[in-house]
Amino acid sequence: MARLHNFSAGPAVLPVSVVEELRANLLDLNGSGIGLMEISHRSKTFQAVVDGAEARVKRVLNVPADYTVLFLQGGASMQFYMLALNLLRPGEQADYLVTGTWAQKAIKEAKRIGDAKAIWDDAPNNFKRVPKNGEYTVREGAVYLHYTSNNTIYGTEYHEQPDAQGHKLVADLSSDIAGVPVNIGAHELIYAGAQKNLGPSGVTLVLLSPWALERVPAGLPAMLDYKVHAKDGSMYNTPNCVGIYVLDRVLAWMEANGGSAAMIAKNQKKAGTLYAELDRTKFWSPHARKDARSVMNVTWRLPSEELEERFVKEAKAATLDGLKGHRSVGGIRASLYNALEQESVDALVGFMQEFERKNG
Repeated sequence: MARLHNFSAGPAVLPVSVVEELRANLLDLNGSGIGLMEISHRSKTFQAVVDGAEARVKRVLNVPADYTVLFLQGGASMQFYMLALNLLRPGEQADYLVTGTWAQKAIKEAKRIGDAKAIWDDAPNNFKRVPKNGEYTVREGAVYLHYTSNNTIYGTEYHEQPDAQGHKLVADLSSDIAGVPVNIGAHELIYAGAQKNLGPSGVTLVLLSPWALERVPAGLPAMLDYKVHAKDGSMYNTPNCVGIYVLDRVLAWMEANGGSAAMIAKNQKKAGTLYAELDRTKFWSPHARKDARSVMNVTWRLPSEELEERFVKEAKAATLDGLKGHRSVGGIRASLYNALEQESVDALVGFMQEFERKNG
C-alpha cells in the first residue's frame, strides 16, 4: 500500500529514509548481529548510538558546549512537573505565559511546587494569539519565565523570543524545535517531546544550562532528578533505545539536507502555501490571528461541523490523513513538520479547492 500524506500532529511523519534505516537495524544494529530492540543498553554498540545522538543534538541545534543533553521518558507532560521540582524551592515564584492547553497543564504542575502565576493568559479569547513583548510583567522574585513556543491545538506560535525581563527563560519547544529559529543559549532549560520534528514518541529531549543543573536540590526522587540523569548520561535506567536511535537518524537526515536553516525555509514555504489558500476565500475560517499563526500546526474551521466531518472523511479517501482537529476544539488541523514534503501541502490545497467548489 502506498504511504498516505500524513498531517498528524504527533506521532508524526518521519523521513522515509529514516524509516528504512530503522527497518534494517531492527534486525542488526550497526553490524552488531543483534537487533535494535534486543541489544543491551549497556553495550558499547548502543553507547555509541547515545554518544552520537548527543553530539548531533549539539551540532544541529547549535547547543552551547557547556549545556547538558538528556534523553528522558515521560514526554513533555512529565517535564511540566519535573522542571519545577528541580528549579523551584517550595514557595518560590515562577511566571508563565499561558497560550494554550499545554501551558495550562504546565502551570498546573508547577503550582504543586511553588507560587506559579499566569502573568498573561489568552484563555478568555480562546487562545487566538501569543503575547507581544511589553504586554506582560515578570514578577521581581520570579525564578524563571516559562513559555510554550508553539500551540499544536490552537495553531499559534511565537515569532519572537519572549522577553524574560532579566529573569531566566524556560521553554517547551516540543512541536517546533528544529523547525523554526531558536536561540538555545538564551534559555536555561528547554524540553521537547520527540514525536513532532525529532523522532518517535517515547523519548524527550531536555537541554540544561549549567545554572539549571546547579539549581537541582539534593534529595529528589532519582527518576525526577536531572543531576542523576546527567551523571549517568541518560542511562540511569533503561532508556528508550529505539527512540534515541531514530532521533539521531532524523538529525542526521537534517544534516544531509541542509540542516536547520534548510528546514526553516522549507517550513515557511509549506505554511505560506496553505495560509494563502485559507485566506483566498471566506469558506475557510482560520483560528489563529495572522500575527500569531503557527508554521507547524495550521488550524481552521468550515461553515458547519457536518462539512468538517465530510472534509476529513473525503480527505482520507484522497490519501490525505491526520486532518481532524484536536478532540477538545474540533475543526481541521494540518501539521507541517520537517519531514512533510511540499508535495503533500500542494495535494492538500488542491483537495481543498475542489472541496470548496463542490460544497461552497
